[in-house]
Amino acid sequence: MSSINGMMKIWQGTRAFVFYVGLVALILLMLLALCLVGFLPFRYRQLCVTSGNRVLMLWLRLTCGVKINVRGLDNIPTSACVVLSNHQSTWETFFLQYLFVPASVILKRELLWIPFFGWGLYFMRAIAIKRSNPAGAIRQVLKQGKQRLAKGINVVIFPEGTRVRGADLGAFMTSGAALAKSTGVQLLPVRHDAGHCWPAASWLKTPGTINLVIGPPIDTDQDNPRELTEQARQWIADAL
Repeated sequence: MSSINGMMKIWQGTRAFVFYVGLVALILLMLLALCLVGFLPFRYRQLCVTSGNRVLMLWLRLTCGVKINVRGLDNIPTSACVVLSNHQSTWETFFLQYLFVPASVILKRELLWIPFFGWGLYFMRAIAIKRSNPAGAIRQVLKQGKQRLAKGINVVIFPEGTRVRGADLGAFMTSGAALAKSTGVQLLPVRHDAGHCWPAASWLKTPGTINLVIGPPIDTDQDNPRELTEQARQWIADAL
């Protein structure tokens, strides 16, 4: 039995290695594409570049056997909104930016320092915050988030702040709801289980299906940010 498990690990590692080779090549290709279409308005520039994210999902399925099942697409508002998603994996950074294009993702500033990958995030107008300065991070989210929403760009926030293993949810920060409330846009709750296929603590990928559910948009004209955050968190907790 141990020899079979060992062979499976070797095969799984080989598939993951092939996936990451393709990932690096695709990131370099998208950076080149970004240079070529840099004169276009942001909406069209991002649509062009994030098409590579869709190719990446196909490559993930081909090399690692990871499929994706999405429900609730009809819940996506026609106008810009604030997307609140649970945070389990690197997968959602790629997929949600593509799914909600045009989108600006809120992430930790350190990710911009990653060669090539971080550069692409910068040019895709990610909102990079310094987590060691919570007060400053909230001000930055509100300021830059308002600018993005005013231009019709969705803002994607992971309110847990850090990746959480398993099905349990961490505590939710209220900055996303505060942004939606202050701009009068809707909150859109999203739940996925990518962690079991693309775990945060391992470079290996496990074959299976990632399920993502988009909830009904939440109007922000009545409740305060804390109540709105709890409403979104409760929906996300019950979604899967």
